[in-house]
Amino acid sequence: MEAPEKNFALEIVRITEAAALASARWLGRGAKEAGDGAAVEAMRVSFSTMHIKGKVVIGEGEKDNAPMLYNGESVGMGDGVALDVAVDPVEGTTLLAFGRPNAISVVGVSPAGSMYDPGPSFYMQKLVVPREARQVVDLDAPVSVNLDSIAKSLGKSTQDLVVFVLDKPRHEALIADIRRAGARIQLHTDGDVAGALMAVDPRSEVDVMMGTGGTPEGVLAACAIKGMGGEILARLDPQSYVEKEAINEAGIDIREVLTSDSLVRSEDCFFAATGISGGDFLRGVAYKGKHAVTHSLVIRGKTGTLRYIESYHNMDRLAKFSSVRY
Repeated sequence: MEAPEKNFALEIVRITEAAALASARWLGRGAKEAGDGAAVEAMRVSFSTMHIKGKVVIGEGEKDNAPMLYNGESVGMGDGVALDVAVDPVEGTTLLAFGRPNAISVVGVSPAGSMYDPGPSFYMQKLVVPREARQVVDLDAPVSVNLDSIAKSLGKSTQDLVVFVLDKPRHEALIADIRRAGARIQLHTDGDVAGALMAVDPRSEVDVMMGTGGTPEGVLAACAIKGMGGEILARLDPQSYVEKEAINEAGIDIREVLTSDSLVRSEDCFFAATGISGGDFLRGVAYKGKHAVTHSLVIRGKTGTLRYIESYHNMDRLAKFSSVRY
């Protein structure tokens, strides 16, 4: 038997809370980069209080020139355990800018060297399923076959399934296949990590996520999926000739099927997400006079413990000493 170890999930949730509080002020104001920049600044300040030697392996920004915690950046106080760090200060910057549901702030950490490095890859094909269906799906199987197998594992009919799909032109054929199979669909403009979490969260009405989304978001989601007992099957899916050639030049096998265990090669991983805009998955930041209320999900991979945390933040007291601009 092992004594309980340090639960970094309960530390990194302070980081996602800070980023959510800082960026939520930009809800619906149409300023995508300003909201993202506020979250990035809050994350940097919050990471600086942690006794870790952290290295950002999965950052955001290269794809759209947004403000970012860049890949390779060191975070933490430089002492303590060495960790790989995955961040998305605002997952769903467009959702935040236009006041749409399911923008979240996300952090995942795992032991140094354990996170998959996607190199120049921006996009990957994904299939995310809950615990009950993890052994019955195949990334190369027809959509109808996978949906029938998932339905049987969940004790449902295929017509009862809800499939999360990003509403993108590249998914026209996928959407048509899902409809022919008889399953129901939730179409979302953005929110790749949120979609993966919905597929494995027992509270969610979503049963499966399908389609091509961000590669960094796939690694981030894997930190949570491992703890929640579900599975992600993924394969790099470049959306341009330039991206494909860069992947080949980096020596990455574009045909390899990746799983939660190959995206995060350790059970000792931690994940935290805090809602920014309102949604069915995580409620957004609510301002209640002198207090702000946040809702978060935190996961410890090794134990599989999920915590849903509601926090009340005294904004007057925070303003007196915090260097984060709330």
